[in-house]
Amino acid sequence: MTLSPPAGVPFFPPALFEADRTALVDVVREVGLDPEQRFILGRRTEAFEALLREDLKARDVVACSSGTSALALVLRALDIGPGDEVIVPAFGCAPLAASVAGTGATPVFADILPDSMTMDPDQAERLVTGRTRAVMPAHMFSVMADMPRFVELAGRHGLRLVEDSAVAQGGVLRGVPAGLWGEAGVYSFVQVKTCGMPGEGGVVVTRDAELGARVRMLRNHGQLAGQRFVHHAIGLNSRFDEIQAAFQTHRYAGFPARLARRAEIAAYYTERFTPLAGLGVVPPPPGPDGRCYYVYTVLAQEREALGAHLAEHGVATHVYYPRPLPAHRAFAPYAPPGARWPRAEEAARRHLALPVHHMLSDAQVEHVADLVCAFATGRS
Repeated sequence: MTLSPPAGVPFFPPALFEADRTALVDVVREVGLDPEQRFILGRRTEAFEALLREDLKARDVVACSSGTSALALVLRALDIGPGDEVIVPAFGCAPLAASVAGTGATPVFADILPDSMTMDPDQAERLVTGRTRAVMPAHMFSVMADMPRFVELAGRHGLRLVEDSAVAQGGVLRGVPAGLWGEAGVYSFVQVKTCGMPGEGGVVVTRDAELGARVRMLRNHGQLAGQRFVHHAIGLNSRFDEIQAAFQTHRYAGFPARLARRAEIAAYYTERFTPLAGLGVVPPPPGPDGRCYYVYTVLAQEREALGAHLAEHGVATHVYYPRPLPAHRAFAPYAPPGARWPRAEEAARRHLALPVHHMLSDAQVEHVADLVCAFATGRS
């Protein structure tokens, strides 16, 4: 559900790549006329992977076709399959559960923490059984999951730890970049993400060179580089586009500034909204550690009324997950009869995302904050 007025403060910036239009056109021409005629998994993809690998100090970065396929590749590379269970959050994006089910394994849903809306480590630990092979926390909106707790949990029970960091590129928790807490993490480059691009794409990031090599093989139908039509495993077609690789490399130098602007906006919102907690509008937990600023989301007691109020004054908002994952028909077979996830259900009822993209002006940000504050105080 998106409330988008004809003019005002857009939730998604309409001219996101306008400043880079010339560079994009040049890249299309360069790749299209390159004598190599290599449009996927070429030297530009290798250069982009190397850029991220060096920036993150990761052992490997493997570019693939989407953040969703990145999750699927990691699970396959860890040999998770039929008979296995993977603990995932009950609140979040469909690939959390679908990527597990796609391997033949069973997604097991854990409830979330009420403030960060990320998976509750205590709830997850209660769900560990003899069939549990992995735990897959996800960073949510602008807050990273409690990864130190999940590292401890995985260590205690001998579980694989997969980090769904698709929304968290640029986030850092206790000095460790998002994606590098578990055995592998992922980023998504769909245009609305913090380092988005005009198309689909993602990467697997890891500190484990052997795991990275297996993901690299699986992303291209189980083939090793330089050995076409020799298949070592049943893989996927999850290859990265050369045009996008060159364009992402071009834009990457500006990523820190874009992220810093998002952080500035989020900090201002939180400062303005913290006093509203007792008035039915609760902001994310304060502080910069473990923040990713993909989406800024409040929990509103009267969400529909707040969304309508903002839309009437020219501000677009967005509801991402109107129901918990196990409440969807697709995942109902994995939901135990009578089971409930009360915090996930509350988050689904109350969350409302506000514009936080880097192209907002100070005046627009203040306008959004003023409207939210006026709504909350006017209803007190």
